[in-house]
Amino acid sequence: MSRYFDALETRSGDQRAHDLAVALPQQIARAKALPGYAAALAEIDPMTVKNVAALKNLPVLRKSLLGNAQANLSPLGGYADLTRAGITHVFQSPGPVYEPGSSCNDWFRFGRVLHAAGIGQNDILHNCFSYHLTPAGIMFESGARAVGAKILPAGIGQTELQVRAAVDIGTTAYAGTPDYLKVILDKAEEMGENLKITRASVGGGALFPSLRQEYADRGILCLQGYGTADLGSIGYESEAMDGMIIDEGVIVEIVTPGTGNPVTPGDVGEVVVTTLNPDYPLIRFATGDLSALLPGQSPCGRTNIRIRGWMGRADQTAKIKGMFVRPEQVAALVARHDEVSKARVVATRDGEMDVMTVRIESTAGDFGGYGKTVAETLKLKGVVEIVTPGSLPNDGIVIEDQRKYE
Repeated sequence: MSRYFDALETRSGDQRAHDLAVALPQQIARAKALPGYAAALAEIDPMTVKNVAALKNLPVLRKSLLGNAQANLSPLGGYADLTRAGITHVFQSPGPVYEPGSSCNDWFRFGRVLHAAGIGQNDILHNCFSYHLTPAGIMFESGARAVGAKILPAGIGQTELQVRAAVDIGTTAYAGTPDYLKVILDKAEEMGENLKITRASVGGGALFPSLRQEYADRGILCLQGYGTADLGSIGYESEAMDGMIIDEGVIVEIVTPGTGNPVTPGDVGEVVVTTLNPDYPLIRFATGDLSALLPGQSPCGRTNIRIRGWMGRADQTAKIKGMFVRPEQVAALVARHDEVSKARVVATRDGEMDVMTVRIESTAGDFGGYGKTVAETLKLKGVVEIVTPGSLPNDGIVIEDQRKYE
């Protein structure tokens, strides 16, 4: 197995700058031709945008704006052209927000992520990302095809059947959220079965150091990838485990949250991404995630810039059990019941698992129907605590993340 996925990963700084000076104006021109960008980029000459520094003169695109545009101009708000042959799928994320995608040609660029984790043509990938509405399952499936691995499209749930399939087929690698691999391993141990999984590529949530160590103690190298439904792969870990290397198909800026202004290198800020994917030219797309640039290059020999990894959210949106929970969903929860005045979501950890507790100010006392409303509006089950009106802090916080990431 080659050490690198392709020659792009080891380009010199001069070569990378030259390639970007060609690719970036072309991408700006593609975006400018789409109705979604018509007003924002009207005064921009694509040939003046040839490097990362020049991007700061362009507006930031936030997911809320994308969602609003889609409500007025279906189905993709004028930010993508569904007639392009490269687009084969449309996916839905919470909001709802719709994203184009494809299962062909490693469209989301996760082959690079899997290759860096040592997964290749001799592996059978136990893919536990969802195939339902959201693109995560397809992201890793197309990535697995790019590295020549076979795929078990397992999804989530039915853990005993997952273990049975892993044993019978002999899956050697895992893709999914960090927590769920432990669920499978613990179930296998309970069933008296030994799995052959030795490599894992995880995403959709933070990989806590204690959980990574537990996998290492079980003989599994577990590395993180970082991506979104809109952008595909943004960054990934190599075996050096020294920050996340930025994918070759995107440009990453770290800006002061709520602005488009770059922070001082090394400072924590919001991750803003421009993709070079011609089918979906997102320009300065604000992820809402916090991170910081790392100095120098990775010890593994890959030469692109690195970030420290996911360091929380620039807004109150939190990813719990691999799903985003947004302030507007909490507001919808409150609006469902006249007797509810306020609600607060608290994210914690129990061992190596995420826990969501929903504290609800209500005059109804111990009303059992809130659990159903929580599941319907937040798309996750959680612990419901009823509290007296006025007892929640008056601090504007509706989603409180108490988990520690370092």
